[in-house]
Amino acid sequence: MKLSDVSRPEGELPGEYSYYFSLLQETLGQMDGIPRQEVDEEEEKQQVKTKGLKEILTSLLLIEEQEKSEKLEWNKGQEEDKMMLEANHKKKTKAMLDYRSECQEYDDVIDESTRVRKRKSRATTNAAVASAVVAADVQNNTNQKTSVNAGASATAGPQRRLWVKNRSKDWWDKCNSADFPEEEFRKAFRMGKDTFELICNELTSVVAKENTMLRDAVPVRQRVAVCIWRLATGEPLRLVSRRFGLGISTCHKLVLEVCSAIKNVLMPKYLQWPDDDSIRTIKNDFSSISGIPNVVGSMYTTHIPIIAPKISVAAYFNKRHTERNQKTSYSITVQGVVDPRGVFTDVCIGWPGSMPDDQVLEKSALHQRANGGLLKDVWIVGSSGYPLMDWVLVPYTQPHLTWTQHAFNEKIGEVQRVAKDAFARLKGRWSCLQKRTEVKLQDLPVVLGACCVLHNICEMRNEEVGPELMLELMDDEMIPEIGLRSSSAMKARDSIAHNLLHHNHAGTSFLS
Repeated sequence: MKLSDVSRPEGELPGEYSYYFSLLQETLGQMDGIPRQEVDEEEEKQQVKTKGLKEILTSLLLIEEQEKSEKLEWNKGQEEDKMMLEANHKKKTKAMLDYRSECQEYDDVIDESTRVRKRKSRATTNAAVASAVVAADVQNNTNQKTSVNAGASATAGPQRRLWVKNRSKDWWDKCNSADFPEEEFRKAFRMGKDTFELICNELTSVVAKENTMLRDAVPVRQRVAVCIWRLATGEPLRLVSRRFGLGISTCHKLVLEVCSAIKNVLMPKYLQWPDDDSIRTIKNDFSSISGIPNVVGSMYTTHIPIIAPKISVAAYFNKRHTERNQKTSYSITVQGVVDPRGVFTDVCIGWPGSMPDDQVLEKSALHQRANGGLLKDVWIVGSSGYPLMDWVLVPYTQPHLTWTQHAFNEKIGEVQRVAKDAFARLKGRWSCLQKRTEVKLQDLPVVLGACCVLHNICEMRNEEVGPELMLELMDDEMIPEIGLRSSSAMKARDSIAHNLLHHNHAGTSFLS
């Protein structure tokens, strides 16, 4: 019997019959010498391989398509996040500017209402005094039986009727005496007696008050002394109250009144942009320091710590100080330009501490003055936190500097050190700038402006700051996103750097 003679019956066979039928086919195949099983197995393996390759190719195509779709979705998500961040940043910036404008408007309204209230109060007090005097005259004319002593006391004026707590003024009386040592006075008020007397004379017409029938007015010297002592020491108001024998609320009021008078009366006289003659002198002095021509000022921006505000907290959050000190920090900025003596010629006060130096500069009146053409052909030297502009000269910040660029940075650092040292003396002389104060945020620019004016007066009168008061400034600089704002300024800087090195003005300490 041959294998071809055996055919599978129609229909399904039971399991055991199917097994025997297969076994029979295998046996007949071996008998006929035909390797049927090997042929079938080879074909089956080939089909499996083909099928497996198709499945692998299909899987690879599916994976590639999935990766493309995932990448597109990720890119789309990144774009959405970026747009959301930019929108939030613009929204926060707008809210910050709106809040500042509202604060300024609110301050104007408060100032106006305060002036009106003072005028009404003064008029009421004068009317009360006049009526009291008239009543006293009528009583003296009608009462003929009054004794001579009583009549004398009646003609001396009305008696005080408001109870005032008696406080010790021994410390201030001792400081105010003529025989109080000059060095002790200078240590207490950061200035000599002559400078203190000058400030009192300048402010007398503004801060002086008249006695009333209710109480005696605080003298001008004591008013000024309360303010200067508070600024110099940064002590809490309760300690200032004990030293001067005044109430806490009275001391707080005196500080704000005197600071406002300093800003309104003394700032136009002692803190102003120099005239043409002064600019020529300043250029020569800065040129003798660094060899860089046409420099009219050295610029620096510092941060003043504040208590966390109730509104726009994120705007005043100082991330760099927080990371360095490991303590949450909020601040406002003070940008200043100084002359070679360290005297402020321009200040910009009050912008939130989250703003980098270049943004503070763009918001300042100095920037507006420059856009108006008033700073043409002159330089103001700044640190690497400012952009290079037609009137702002900054050091090179790119890596791998040449010898010429190193020498330029060394010289420009000497000019920058003038401003940094001036701010160090400012904060050292007025300790209230080193810690968070009790002054409200809307009143703080007035206080800081007064500190800058008093600093100028002390610097002009050669009032030295003791070494124990000096401190090292820790203001982190952030390289601006767009550090180059003018191609002509870049060429001018390269020319200055070349002249410094090849005319023997540049130092060589960077080689050591």
